[in-house]
Amino acid sequence: MSYETITLSIEDAVARLTLNRPDAANGMNLALMRELADAVHTCGASPDVRAILVTGSGRFFSAGGDLQSFASELDNLPRLLNELTLYLHAAISRLARMNAPVIAAVNGPCAGAGMSLACACDYVMVAESASFTMAYTAAGLSPDGSSTWFLPRRIGELRTRELMLTNRKLSAAEAVDWGLANRVVPDADLLQEAGQLAGRLAQGPTLSFGRVKTLLNDTFSNGMETQMELEARAIASAATTADAQEGIRAFLAKEKPDFSGA
Repeated sequence: MSYETITLSIEDAVARLTLNRPDAANGMNLALMRELADAVHTCGASPDVRAILVTGSGRFFSAGGDLQSFASELDNLPRLLNELTLYLHAAISRLARMNAPVIAAVNGPCAGAGMSLACACDYVMVAESASFTMAYTAAGLSPDGSSTWFLPRRIGELRTRELMLTNRKLSAAEAVDWGLANRVVPDADLLQEAGQLAGRLAQGPTLSFGRVKTLLNDTFSNGMETQMELEARAIASAATTADAQEGIRAFLAKEKPDFSGA
């Protein structure tokens, strides 16, 4: 599939997915949602993709839902929003469940569904000029894109309520302090730093990463014994992989492991 609102490139096991509507602040209209879902499905289905980097073109990561397109569809807005969330949620679910680690390189303002997308990533690296705001209630809407699931787990329920009710804007430094982001880097260094991290993760034990993601996604839903049972099953399953054998061999030989992702 050829894309008009995003770009997708795959090199050295890293997929770089860029929201590409810079003249519209990378606003998420129906076309972008469809293409995002397709691109994420392509990445998830490809054994050649072992890490994903998500970013935005231009000055914004994403301003969230494209309110201009919403305004032109007011009589049909509930149906439009149902379709938009269908694609957005399919993309986010697959990002959260796939083995490959997903890095958000937040290059600028990040709002609404754009913030929800960033929250769903495994590692969030932010430029110094980046900022975060939920923005939904400012337009009389309510959050989507998994933010009501991920945000309380990342920053706590009380802070989540504050962001969603007041639309407080967080700076890049505040996002790290609150636990929403991992690291702030200078604007000029963001893509290089995020790309280097993605490259390192792409050379790691991909199936092991997937088990980590699965265990952490479910941990707040399980009791301690249930979670430990899942851990026991996961580590026993991991032991059957080629990467586990290589990791143990390399550790004992005091060598750097050469993981294949299998």
